[in-house]
Parts: sequence; structure tokens; C-alpha cells
Amino acid sequence: MFVAPDPGRLRLRNATRAVIGVALAVAVSELCGLSLTASITGGLAALLALFTVTDATVRDQRITTALLPIAGFPVLASATTLHGITPARDAAFLAVVFCGVYARRWGPRGHALGIFAFMNFFITQFLHAVPAQLPELYTAVGLALFTAGATRFVLWPIERHTPPAAAPPALPGSGLARPTTRQAFQATAASALALLVGQLLSEERWYWAVGTVWWIFVNTASRGETLVRGFRRVFGTVIGIVVGLLVAIPLHGAPAPTAALVALCVFGIFYTAAVSYSWMMLAVTVMVSLLYGLLGVLDPSLLGLRLAETGVGALCAALAVVFVLPVTTHATNDAWIRRALQCVHAATAEATARLAGDPKGDPAPHAAELELLLGRVRMALAPLMHPLNPFRARKARARQVIELLDDCAREVRGLVSVAADPVASHDARLATACRRVEAAVQALTEGGDILVQPDGPSATEPVLAHLHGLERALAELARPLRTPSGSPSVGA
Repeated sequence: MFVAPDPGRLRLRNATRAVIGVALAVAVSELCGLSLTASITGGLAALLALFTVTDATVRDQRITTALLPIAGFPVLASATTLHGITPARDAAFLAVVFCGVYARRWGPRGHALGIFAFMNFFITQFLHAVPAQLPELYTAVGLALFTAGATRFVLWPIERHTPPAAAPPALPGSGLARPTTRQAFQATAASALALLVGQLLSEERWYWAVGTVWWIFVNTASRGETLVRGFRRVFGTVIGIVVGLLVAIPLHGAPAPTAALVALCVFGIFYTAAVSYSWMMLAVTVMVSLLYGLLGVLDPSLLGLRLAETGVGALCAALAVVFVLPVTTHATNDAWIRRALQCVHAATAEATARLAGDPKGDPAPHAAELELLLGRVRMALAPLMHPLNPFRARKARARQVIELLDDCAREVRGLVSVAADPVASHDARLATACRRVEAAVQALTEGGDILVQPDGPSATEPVLAHLHGLERALAELARPLRTPSGSPSVGA
């Protein structure tokens, strides 16, 4: 968390804005005379609106934010209405889980709406909301979304000056071969088991187990990814409970210091989410402890129960990905690595066109997409590089793949700057070098031989060094990627 790069201080600015947005949402609820339960609901709604809406354009972000009540309000109504009817409530919760995960097939908007719907059901269990509170909860959520939107799009419009990065398109597939469809069945099966076991542990706090399942299945696509995320969630929860025992319990729900620490936790959630799931879970667990302190129900046994329910949820998620329509780590990382290599090919082709004199040639969008794809490759390979992975050879190969793909990305960034240089735009040597890189990518993905030009005087020139470095990185990738059959692979 402390050494991860933060280009343009984007994570820092987003985290700071989130604290402001959530604080304003809670303040507005308090000024309107709403109850503590409603204020907490509003604060959590604002946090979700700022955290989950990740569309590629500001316009799309505004639309998704405006659609959040459509996804959340019906769920909020059903959750409060069914609060005392256990079988119907449980069935409705599982239906929300399935629909929320299935909605991810529609990209960032479906992802955000699915999370918001699930969390509205979850929050009513967390706060034990009843139908009589529904008008007040609607008011709090509506005010919070308006405040969060105003903070994001008017008060501090970061994305207006720094365009948000688009998420890479989902892997292809149809029916049960579609990753989101398979995951919907996996998450629902895991949630059903977690719900049953969680209720055996506690009839009041069982929802923690289901919440654990839900968040473990967010941004995962394979068996290995899900297992690693479950481990990190439990680890972060354990550390968070220790911090909660030392910090939240002694406060006894004192409003001012609790509010300050909750703000610090909100900052931690946003600042660490992209780089460390364990650190993010630490912040979430401490925040939950503080909120329970505000509600006057916090004690050490409650934190112990949270740990037990989290363990149940993680175990249920692990069982689901192993036995319910499993997707192997090998299949996932192989697909994402191919996508990254194809993006390198596309960036090089655009640079070739630009260097040949085509003004429409622009490798920059492909370079940006490559950065996103590399993030997804790292996530796919994370299980192979986990400290608990006993297969050292696979771990070393996965690490080498990441390092060499990072080298490719660095050289592609240099290529973008070269292609944008009008002085170099008609250099025939550069166009020839670009074509060699294209051939290397094609050979790597199709199993052919990669021939690297020997170093010569021209390779020392900065404009050609990027292309030569890219060519060498692709050649070195052949060793860790290729299996005896010749197809890209690092895992089994």
C-alpha cells in the first residue's frame, strides 16, 4: 500500500473526495432531523455511490448515479417488509444476490447497480430496519445520492480533468460459458450455504457471512482468484478486529472521535482498494466496529462473531468455486494474457500507421487499454504468486510474465511518445521496427519463432530503443508462457 504508484495522486484525491462526500451526506441527514439509523444509511449510500460507479465517461457516471435509486429502493422496501418473515426474506436475499451478480454482464453500470441493490438489502439487516422506517430511509438515501453526486460532479469533478480509465471488456462467452452467468450461480450457491450456516451461529448477525460471500465474488473470475480474495478478506478482518478492540471499544460510541475515525476509515477504504484488499478490509472492519459503537451494541463477543461469520462466508465461497461450475486459474490467466498481447499488437499497428504518415493512426488508446489489461493480468496471476502457493516453478514463471509484460507496457508508452513526434512520423526505420514487433506478437500467440534483430548503431537511438526493447521483451516472454504444445500458459 505504501509503495504502490499513484499517478497524478488520483487515489489520494479520490479518497479525500470520498471523505468529503460521505461527511456531507451524513451532515445533511442530521440537519434534516433524521434518526441515527437513517444518517448511517445515508452515509453508506453515499460511500457506495462514490465507490461503485466506475463508468468510462462522466456522462455515463451521472446516468448510473441517477439509476441507483431504481435498483436500491425496491430492494430496500422488500428487505424492510420481509424483515420478520425469515423464509421469504432469505429467498428474496438470494434472488438479489443472483440478479446482482448476473447484472455484471452489462459492464460497469450493471456492476454498480447490482452492488447497490445487494447492499441496500444488507444494510437493512445491519441496522434491523423495519417498514415504519422506510420513508425516512428513502429520504436519507435520496439526500445522500444527491449529495454524493454534487460532490463528485460539481464540487470536485476530478474525472472532468482526469478522464476515468475504462474497464477492460469482459471475457467472451454465452450461456454458462459466460463468466458472469457462471459466477451468478456460484455466488448464489455460496450465499445459500453461508446463510444457513451463518444463522446457526447467530440469528441476528448471519448476514455477515452472506456479505463476505458477495464481496469475495466481486472482481474475481477464477477459482484461484476467489480463494486468494477469501484469504485476504479473512486476514484483513482479523487485523481489523484487533484494531477495533484497541480503538473502537474504548471509545464507547463517543460521537466526535468516532466520526473522525470513521472518516479516516472511509479514506483508507478508497485509498487502499486498488492496491491491497487486506488493507481495505482492515479499514472496513474498523469502520463497522465504530458504527456498532455508535449504535451502542459493540462488545468483544460481537467482533468475535464477525470473525466467525467472515470465516464461514470465505469457506462457503471456496466450496462454491471448487464444486459449482468451476473456472480454473489457468483458463482465466491464459485468456487475459492473450488479450494483453493483442493490445500490444494493436498499439504497434497504430504506431506503424502513424509513422507511415496516416494522421488517424493513434496508439494512445491501446496503450491506456494495455494498462487496464495488465491490472487484470496481475489479478489473474495473483493466486500463482501468493506466498502460500507451494508450486515454486509456477510462481517464478508468473512473476516473470508480469515483469516482462510491464516491460512491454513501458516500451509501448515510449512508442506512443515516438509516434506523436512529428519529426519521427515518417521515419522508415521506425515503421520497419514496428512491423517486426507486430510479427513477434503474432509469433508469440501462434507458436512461431521470434527472431530478434542484433544490436546495431541505430538501436542506441532513443526512438528505436523502445521498439527494440519491446521486441526483446516479447522474445523473452516465450519461455515462461509456452507449454510444450506451444500455447501461452503459466498455470495448470
